[in-house]
Formats: sequence, structure tokens, C-alpha cells
Amino acid sequence: MSKTLAPEAKETKARDTTTDAELSTVDEFMAAMDELIASADAEGRNLTDEEIGRYEQLETRMKGLQRHDEIAKRHAAYKMDVTAPLVNVTTAKTDDTLDRAFNHYLRTGKENDDLVELRAQSEGTGSEGGYLVPEGFRNKLVERIKAFGGIANAVENLETTDGRNLPWPTVDDTGNVGEVVDEGGTFTSGADIVFGTAGLGAYSYMAGGGSSLPLRVSLELIQDAAFDVEGLVSRKLGERIARMQATHLVTGTGVKQPLGIATGLTGIELLADTAGVTYDDLINFIHSVDPAYRANARWAFNDTSLATIEKIKDSHGDPIFRPADANMGTSAQGGSVGVLLNYPVTIDQAFPNISAADNTVNWGVFGDLVEGYVRRTVKQYEVLVNPYNRMSNRQVEYTAWARMDATQQNTNAYVALTGEA
Repeated sequence: MSKTLAPEAKETKARDTTTDAELSTVDEFMAAMDELIASADAEGRNLTDEEIGRYEQLETRMKGLQRHDEIAKRHAAYKMDVTAPLVNVTTAKTDDTLDRAFNHYLRTGKENDDLVELRAQSEGTGSEGGYLVPEGFRNKLVERIKAFGGIANAVENLETTDGRNLPWPTVDDTGNVGEVVDEGGTFTSGADIVFGTAGLGAYSYMAGGGSSLPLRVSLELIQDAAFDVEGLVSRKLGERIARMQATHLVTGTGVKQPLGIATGLTGIELLADTAGVTYDDLINFIHSVDPAYRANARWAFNDTSLATIEKIKDSHGDPIFRPADANMGTSAQGGSVGVLLNYPVTIDQAFPNISAADNTVNWGVFGDLVEGYVRRTVKQYEVLVNPYNRMSNRQVEYTAWARMDATQQNTNAYVALTGEA
């Protein structure tokens, strides 16, 4: 037997319809939907067709509101690091969406859809919050690494998209020559060409803070709109990676780390073990490198050694080292600080100081370093942001990862400089 609504019930339905139209928040929609379910449960019955229709209308409107809120929040995240509107009437606007999204990730540890898509396209990236570094941030990190170690600017540099082993063939046939034969005769000596192999891997370098902990930045600094959190993170993480890589490029053992440019080489010794490095020593070093490699040769040692060499004067009393300036052309290029006997000088603080009395210390190198030494980097940098573990201390933790290897590829192209005779 059907039930007829009383006049007052019809009025209640009309008031309810008016109330539905005025709902404006997710909580209000949820309350109205809860009320429908609770009313039916209290009466021990199922929802009527009319109540089901009303519930579905409320649900549809609530989902629309949720989608609107999600889009509004994502849009606000894109804009959160913009402190003032910029107008440029001469240059077209570049697409910096990814850089701004990554900056937001550095501040909050939370990704938006741009970074989710980036992570989905990257192989081997962890799901716990690691991301490939966008080009703008990555360039800053690379510049800080290169600036720290001068050798990185002076050798051959290869960049690959992955870290698979990179082999290549080698050959040294300089000890073999032809011969003169009698008319109608044949050769009596000779040698086969012997090929070897060399290769580069990709060691993983991790950068964090002190005491084997991640780099920690206070939330107060991060929340300051004027604070360049991206600059701080790139600077500090770049410095930490650079310090270790710079050391390995010069003195790395080659065991679970790159082989340094001077490691294991028998250096060219000083002419005397008591006077320190002299003008004659420098001439001896130069002519220890075959002329075929001297056209692109350069010096590399640390600043303390340069200070010693700067005091050496020629027969006229003039310093033999000339500091770089704008009028010296190539001497000011490629990371050179000046010219020593017509060859540019690269400073790298990972080299040890000159030790006149110790022929086991390779304090510098001279020759064609691009031909002689190769450094391989993997383009994929990764930054991990953890805003949770130190939240009680109001700190966000950052760690970065980079991959590199390096090795001696032609030791005929340069010589190591050492101590006593």
C-alpha cells in the first residue's frame, strides 16, 4: 500500500531542495548525504528512488567541487614561487613549468602532476620521492662541480644518458718501425699490432650534510618567500659531490673509485733535491713530452705550487709566469689562470704541494690533458627530499646523487711532475 505524503512533508521536501542548491563545500555535501543514509537506517528501510536520485545529484556536485579544488591547488603550486609579475615585451616566454614544479618539490617534498609524469618516464627512479633533476637546476649543480676541480675543465669530458660500461680499444705501436730491404728481398723483422681495451663505468656519488646525514634546512628559511631554496640546495649538494670527485680525478686509486690523472705514474724528477723546482726543471718537464702532444699542452698543479713557481725569474729578472688578463687570448680560457713558458696553467687544489725531497709525490702534470685523461658523467642526477623525518625539528632533509668515472687514456700525452732527483 503506497504512502501519501502529508502537506507538511511536501513542504519539508521543498525546503530540502532549496537547501541542496545552497550547498557550497565538500563537508556540506557529505553532511547532506550522511543525513539521507542515516534517515533510512533509522527507519530500517532502503533508500527510496527519490532519495537515491537526490544522493546521486549531491555526489555528482561534490565530485565536481573536488575536481575544481584539485585544479585550483595545482595551479597555486605553479605560482607559489613567483614573487612578482614580470613583463617582457621583447623575449618570448619560456616554458619553465618543470623548473617551478621542481622548486615546489624542494620546498615541500610533494610532487604535482608534472613531476609525477617525469618520474613515470624515468627508468630506475625510486617511488619514495626521487626525481630526475630538470635542466636548469642540473646545470647549476654541474657548474658548481666543475668550478671546484680545475682538472674537470681541462680533460676530455663525455656525458652519457645511462651508466652502462663504456669500453674502447687501445693500441700503442710507437715502438715499431719499418726497415730497409734489398732489391727483390723481403722483410726480416716486424710485429703484429697489439690491441688492448679500456673502459669507463659510473661510480655513484651521494651528497648530503655532515656526520653522514642528509643536508638539513630549517622550515623557517624554506617558507621565506624571498629565500632561494633552489640556490642553497644546488650550492651545498654540488659542493659535497665536487669535493670527492675533485680528489678522485687527481689521486683516485682506480679501485671502487676513478683512477686519478697522476696515480701510479713514474713522475719526471727535479734535477736537484735541495733547491726545489727551478727554471731548468720546467724546461726539462716540457721536453719530457713528445712534441706531437705539446701543441695542446698545459700545466696543472695547486695554488701553493704556483706560488713557488711565480718566484722564478728569467735571466733579465722578469717572472716567467704571466697571470691571465683580457689581452692574453687563450691564456685566459679553459680555466687557465695564466701562462707558464707559453703553456696555460690550470689550478686544482686536489694536487699535493711540491715536495723537493720526495719522488713519490706527483704534485702536478704537464701535457695534452684532453688526449691523456677522460672523465665520464651520467646525465641522470637525482634529488631526494624528505620533509617528514625531521618535521618535529621543523627541518627538511635533502640528498643528491650523481654518477661519474674517469681514467688515464693515453699516458704518452702527458707526464707527472715529482720531487727529488
